[in-house]
Parts: sequence; C-alpha cells; structure tokens
Amino acid sequence: MFSKALLSLGGGAARHPWRVIAAWLIAATLAVLAAVAFGGRTADSMTAPGLDSQRAAALIERAGTGQEGMTAQVVVTPLDDGATFFDDDGARTALTRLRAEVNRLPHVLAASDPAGALDKGGDTAVRGGLVSADGRIAVVRVQYPDQSRLSGADLDALVALGDRLRAELPLRIEMGGDLFFAFSGAEGGASELIGLLAAATILFLAFGSLVAAALPIGMAVFGLTIGVATMTVLAGVTEVPTFAPVLGSMVGLGVGIDYALFVLARHREYLACGLDPQAAAARAVATAGRPVVFAGGTVVVSILGLAVANVPFMTVGGVAVSIVVLIMVLASVTLLPAFLGAAGPRLGRTGRIGRALRAGRSGRLRRRRDTPAGAAPAAGWRSWIGHVNRHPVLYAIGAAVLLLTATLPVLGLRVGLPDDGSLPNSRTERRAYDLVAEGFGPGTNGPLVIAADPSGDRGVVDRLVEAVATDPGIASIAPTQVDRATGIATFVVFPTTSPQDKATTDTIARLRTDVLPTAIGDGPARAHVGGAAASLSDVGQRTSERLPLFVAAVLAMSFLLLMLVFRSVLVPLKAVLLNLLSIGAAYGIMVAVFQWGWGGALIGLEATVPIVSFIPMFLFAILFGLSMDYEVFLLSRVREEYLRSGDNGTAIVEGVSRTARIITSAALIMVAVFLSFAVADDPSTKMFGLGLATAIFIDATVVRMVLVPATMTLLGRANWWLPQWLDRMLPRGPVDTHDTDDTDAESTGEAPRPRLVDR
Repeated sequence: MFSKALLSLGGGAARHPWRVIAAWLIAATLAVLAAVAFGGRTADSMTAPGLDSQRAAALIERAGTGQEGMTAQVVVTPLDDGATFFDDDGARTALTRLRAEVNRLPHVLAASDPAGALDKGGDTAVRGGLVSADGRIAVVRVQYPDQSRLSGADLDALVALGDRLRAELPLRIEMGGDLFFAFSGAEGGASELIGLLAAATILFLAFGSLVAAALPIGMAVFGLTIGVATMTVLAGVTEVPTFAPVLGSMVGLGVGIDYALFVLARHREYLACGLDPQAAAARAVATAGRPVVFAGGTVVVSILGLAVANVPFMTVGGVAVSIVVLIMVLASVTLLPAFLGAAGPRLGRTGRIGRALRAGRSGRLRRRRDTPAGAAPAAGWRSWIGHVNRHPVLYAIGAAVLLLTATLPVLGLRVGLPDDGSLPNSRTERRAYDLVAEGFGPGTNGPLVIAADPSGDRGVVDRLVEAVATDPGIASIAPTQVDRATGIATFVVFPTTSPQDKATTDTIARLRTDVLPTAIGDGPARAHVGGAAASLSDVGQRTSERLPLFVAAVLAMSFLLLMLVFRSVLVPLKAVLLNLLSIGAAYGIMVAVFQWGWGGALIGLEATVPIVSFIPMFLFAILFGLSMDYEVFLLSRVREEYLRSGDNGTAIVEGVSRTARIITSAALIMVAVFLSFAVADDPSTKMFGLGLATAIFIDATVVRMVLVPATMTLLGRANWWLPQWLDRMLPRGPVDTHDTDDTDAESTGEAPRPRLVDR
C-alpha cells in the first residue's frame, strides 16, 4: 500500500510538473514572507531545569540585584604604548566619555565606572577590578536585563558604538561577554555556497550531465529556503539556539541532495530500460522513495530523541533541524519527480562533456552513442566487492582494527564549552578576552556568581565569603550585595583559571560539594553556584549523564526498524554495531584534532579546546540517522538481489556494486558540504562540520565497501534468518523490500517475479 501511494504521488507530480513546481514556489514565498513578518533572531540560553546553576539564577532574580541579567564588557587600552590610565589625562577623559556613551544605550541598566574609580585613587580602581595593576587596561562592565527582554538589536547597537568611538578616541576598544554569546549571528552563507558548488561538481562528474546535476541542487535549495524560513518563524515563538540554522543548513543540504541523488539514479535506470519519463519518475519514487522516507524518518526520530536529555535548547534545536529534514523528504517525493517529468528524456542521455570525461579524453570530444545511466554496475566496483568476498576474514579484522584504533582517543574525551579564547584573532571577542586575561588573570573571563539565602542565619554570608576566599581555585571576590527585602546575598568570584579549563570545572564542583556545605553547616541557609561558566558546566554534566540512555534508546529503535524492514535478526544487529564503530571513530578523530591539536591548523583552529558538551549527543543522533540512509539504500538492493537469485554471494556483489557509485557520490557530497562548515570561525561549527564529514566518509568507505560485504559473506544465508514466530508477529513495514518486484511489475504490466521463502 505504501509503495502504491508513492507510485501515485510520484506519477502525479511527473505528469503535472508545473503545477507542483508552482505550489513549491508559492510555499517558499509564503515561508520567506512569514519569516520577515513574524520571525525572530536565534539566541543561546544554556540552561536546564533542576540544575544548581538554575537554582542560583532563581535566587539572583528574587534578589533583584541586577546580576540576573546579561552582561557585556568593553575592554580598552591606550593607543600610545607608553601611556597608562594612571598618568595620561587624555586616556582618562576618553574613558569617561566611553562609559557615558555606553550607559546611554537602550536597555543598559548600569555600566561600571573605571574613570570614577581612578579619581578616587589608582589603588581603588585596581582593587575594584576595573583597571589592571599596571594601569594599561580598563574594563567597562555593562549590565543588561535578562535575555527575554533583549534582542540582536542590542548587540548591534553596542557594536556600532564601538565602531564609531574607535575613530574618535585614542583608545583600542574591544568587546565581549554574554551579549555576544547569546546574539551573535549563526555562521553560514559562504559555507553553504561552497558546499553547493562542491556538490554540483560531484553530481556532474557522477552523471556527466548538467541537467542531472542541477535537479538535486535545485530541490535542495527549495527545501533549505523553506526550512530555514520556518526555523526563523519558530525563533519568533521560542528561543532557537544559534547553532540550529548552521546545523540545519549542513544536514538539510546533505540529506536533500543525497535523497534526490538516489531517486534520480533509479529514474535514469528506468529511462535506460525504455520507460517514458513520467512512468520512470513514478517508479523511481515508488522504489527509491521508500528508503528515502524511511531514512528521513529515522533521522527525524533520532534527532527528536534528544528530548531525553531534558535540556530545552537541545530539544528546540532538534525540532528545528528535524523540520528541515522532513521538508527535504517531502521535496524528494513531490518536487523532484516534478523536475524529472519536466526534464523529459534528456536525463537519460549523457552530455558531450560528460561523455568525454567518462571516456577519459581531455583534448577532443569523440562522437559515440549515449551510454544509458545505470545500465550496468561499474566493473571496478564489482571486482573490488568480489575480492573482499574472497578474503572476508582478513578484511573484516583489518577494518575493525582500524576503526577501533581511531576510536581510542575517545577515552580522553573532555566536554566543556570553548570560550572566547578559542576564537580567531580576527574577532573582537577574542581580542577582548586576551586583554582581560593579560590584565586581570584568565579567570576574570569566566566569573562565578554565588547566591545565598541566609534564612535567618545572620553569620552565614560572612562564613561563605571567608570559605570561598580560601579555596585555592579562587583568585578574588567582589564586594557582597545583599537585598534588604529578601535578605538574599550575592557575590561574584573570579577563578584562577579560564572558563574552558578543567580546573575551573573542578573548582565549581569543589565549591558545591565541600566549601559551601561546610560553611553553611546544619543551618537552614542554602547557597548555589551560578554564572555562565557554571551553567555550561552543568549542561555538560547533564548531557554526559543522559548520553548512555539516549544511545541505548536510538540503538533499540534502529534495530527494531531495520528488523521490520529486512525481516532479519542479524542484518540489523550488524548494522547497529558497524554504525557504532564509524561514529566512535569520528568521536576519536574529533578528540585528536580539537583536544590534542592534531591537524587543527588545517581547519583554522588556533588553540586546543574541549568538545562542546552537547555536540556528542547531537552528532550521535544525526550520524546514526544518516548512516541508516546508506544502510537502507545498500541493503534494500542486496535484499532485492537475494530474493531474485537466492544466492548470498551473488546478492552481495550485485547489490553493493550496483549502489557503490551512488553511495560514494552521495557520501562525497555530504563530506564536501560538511567540510565547508569546518573552516568557520566558531569552534562549535568546526566540530559539527568535521565530526559529520569524518563519520560519513568512514561510513561510506570502510564500513559500506569493506565491513558490510565482508561480514555479510561470513554470515552467509544466516543474514536473512528470522524465526517464523517472530515473522508472524512483525507487521509489514512501509519500506518492506518484499514488495519491490510487485511494485515494479504493477507499473509496467509485467508479471511479478517468483520469490524465495528464506527460512
């Protein structure tokens, strides 16, 4: 029934292409208009319910001291290398004007006054943490309300003020802080364009036709336009993290072009068999479209499984990315067949340039008859798979050892969040970070806020301050603020180490488990550690704790779905284990690059950084879904060949070799798209890009072209073993390969081929 529905859907789109294309144009236009009218800007709120940092934030908000809002910092130093704020009247006057201008910006609640502190004496300014001990660096700390009352316009106003004052004052002005972290725009644009150009080149080389190369790109652009516009509308309703558009663009382009590639390849096969374009498009959607729907659904379900982490920004980010994937699936079974129908018989021919490339000629074009696309598998692939099948033990052990070796660095995985010190020097946030670290110490870039509710214990605040001050991980403490109405006390403490340093995480843990409880004793008071560094540490710990549960859930779901699809026990078990190997190897390579610095310069990484706390879980969700794409596409073809021939070895050679070129092309496209994002400035974007590209490359080469044929050869007919009692219990899945031949026969009027009973 599902195949018939896809057959009807694809056939209708191919017969009425311009109606379908017009509908998608209208949908894209409406989506863009809705984004302009109702859309919002992405923002990062790295919090989650039930965390100690969240309890601290609640106390700070009750206290009303202003520390519950967002902050920015303007870091300045005189342009004259010999001047200091202690003795240069011009520099001090410029500092006074800068602070006044900042204080007049919209939504600014307060701005620290280093010039006023200097008027009271240099020692006062230094003790207040506003001017460095040598007088060369000053900091204006800007207090904003909470994030819900702000927008990207506040960041734009601050940046614009800095640009204007740099030309008017004798100061070097750099900026950073929470405001930049929350509202800096997501990177993309150039990376997406590079990815599209790389994908177009690979498609042209694969098909030898400009028309065939253009259709998947066109479909992906349509889908990405609607998907990103929808994400923008969603950002107007709830907080969508800044990484969501970047990740959505990466995954959307990758899966969109891949899905189109698989349907297009099957369409060209049917054209080569003599079918008219409309019938070929309908049949391609009915056959290749089924694994597209299944694979896309698997990606969506895997990503939505991120909700088990109970971290709101991850859940919303997963929903946003899932929307893009769903749109790409819908485009693959409606818009693409419309393109195929409109293109007509031209897709069955290879252009002159393509013929020259395939012939290996580079100086002149030869006249020859067009070679039907997909008429026979490449002899090279068939030879390679046959070679692997003749030496399955050697290749299975060798590939497994290779992947396990690549996985070993995972043992040293350290999660955290790269701070501004990991950004390139071209960013003002990095330059501000370096100035603050130079003048005040690295911990000043990641202050902690301790909030205490005395609950009648009058001496507890003094005991807390004294205990925290003696901790070896604390460099200094700002004056305590006490709210008279609630009695809640808050004080800012500066660690001795940078926000991304593991020692800072250890200090936070020590304060919570030892220092604060000891100071409070058995009394009714309570105290919590908050601040950006503490929040990020807490989110990282929660995702690490929930990762095993999430992995187990995704593995179980994938096993059941593949068992439903392939009516086998060992095939899905093997798929789950091999996918784990490829993802583990990708994790290991990420650790080697980002934590150990191996080859980091190749992607513009200027310093080693921890792995962003939420990325391992996100990558697992996406990669497991994407790896299922190749698993379904490859094994669907192997299953078809097995049902036709009844010989396991023949089915492996024919099935893998017939899909090898398409899977390799699809993987190259994904790798090109993902790597184009790996050179972005933001380390998080680099991790997403490199992690996805590495895993897809390993999956499409070592796993699909070595481990899969080797292990399937070793298992023999046991690949397709399924107990009869379990077969009777399992429903027929929407992508069940048992009905492949019937669908083909119905669309051509041929009698269905006989099937094998594989018990």
